[in-house]
Amino acid sequence: MYKVAIVGRPNVGKSTLFNRMTRSRKALVGNEPGITRDRIYEVIELEGKTFELVDTGGIVPDDQDMIPSMILDQARMAISDSDLILLLVDARAGLIPLDESLASLIKSTGKMAWLVPTKVDVPGVEAHVWEFSKLGMEKVFPVSAEHNLGTHDLMDSILERIPENSALGGPGKADREIRIAVVGRPNVGKSSLVNKILGENRVIVSNIPGTTRDSVDSPFEFESKKFRIIDTAGIRRKGRTTLKAEQLSVIMARKNMEQADVVILVIDVVEGATHLDATIAGYAFEAGKSVIVAVNKWDLPEKETNTARKLELDFRDKMKFLDFAPFVFVSALSGKRVFDLLRIASQAWDCRNTRVPTPELNELILSSGGPGNVVVRDNTLKSKVKYCCQIGVDPPAFVLFMRGSEKLHFSTVRFITNRLRENYDFFATPIRLIQRPSKKKK
Repeated sequence: MYKVAIVGRPNVGKSTLFNRMTRSRKALVGNEPGITRDRIYEVIELEGKTFELVDTGGIVPDDQDMIPSMILDQARMAISDSDLILLLVDARAGLIPLDESLASLIKSTGKMAWLVPTKVDVPGVEAHVWEFSKLGMEKVFPVSAEHNLGTHDLMDSILERIPENSALGGPGKADREIRIAVVGRPNVGKSSLVNKILGENRVIVSNIPGTTRDSVDSPFEFESKKFRIIDTAGIRRKGRTTLKAEQLSVIMARKNMEQADVVILVIDVVEGATHLDATIAGYAFEAGKSVIVAVNKWDLPEKETNTARKLELDFRDKMKFLDFAPFVFVSALSGKRVFDLLRIASQAWDCRNTRVPTPELNELILSSGGPGNVVVRDNTLKSKVKYCCQIGVDPPAFVLFMRGSEKLHFSTVRFITNRLRENYDFFATPIRLIQRPSKKKK
């Protein structure tokens, strides 16, 4: 696929232009420099042509600090993979030495590069744009992404360079991606796990909490199935989130969790299960997502099974609502059992899309005796429930039409849920039970 990379120094409006061209809010935007750190990809289909747009972090070539140097590495990978590079400069600030350094860096690659002066919405600024011509780029496109000025000309010129046969066919049901969101507290190894699965340094990894800010999604194939894995920012307690960028990244993490099919909750084997882990698991449960708990940094010998069992019991005790979630002890460093997560995610995706025929469902539930601590007449649920039916999948949802206005005891609801899970293998996914009381005539 034809690839276009957006590069430039910090705070020139790269993410704003990316969001404008993709018609999304995928990249975080703010006044704080250095918000974007990883490469953000999006496929654009327009006028029968398709290309991939890449947003990169702000480049500071001479900065030797760990995070800026990692951002530079990510940007270099994006440049090397791209067919066309858009170098963004700030028209209001004028030409500065850092812009010249970046232009030299891009020219050294031999790639096609265009100059895009941004923020030209202020009167008089556009007249000073041409001072950037000394950078020697082939074409210049003054834009204001925020006010959508000049972006149409830029898009038209990009489309002219793309071959006619580049359009993608719409994905069929069999080709649907399994979306996996990797979530957890900061510094539990989410980005390391994603990099190990993808086999490349797709996202920046460091010991500094909050390194990942954008939600970085990557498509790939594993055992003839299509996946899209999303590395999200570490979710902190509300009181611990101060910077605007961090607040936005937590919001985006929760949004991506809601759009996923399967959530991999990563916890740290050293710190064990915490109340914040339980809170994050609650977000996934409320969203109706299949959940897999990945206990990371599991580099202990296999014989340490007692430690694993204690940790699992401790975690399940803190979140009894997540009793359906399987535990996998992994090591993102060594790759131990990392790919088991994908096989389990595939199984969970199949199970959450299971549909049960209504006659079979009623036969199962209404012929069942209730739990021992609940008084149910004739030892069946028929005295309480008229009939039931499945109203949805992903996640599986069922409606119980009641005989009266009184709802079932929570233990009876749990009993029905367990019966469904035992008989239809709703593996790793929550089950929604909706009780609909009968309407009495006035």
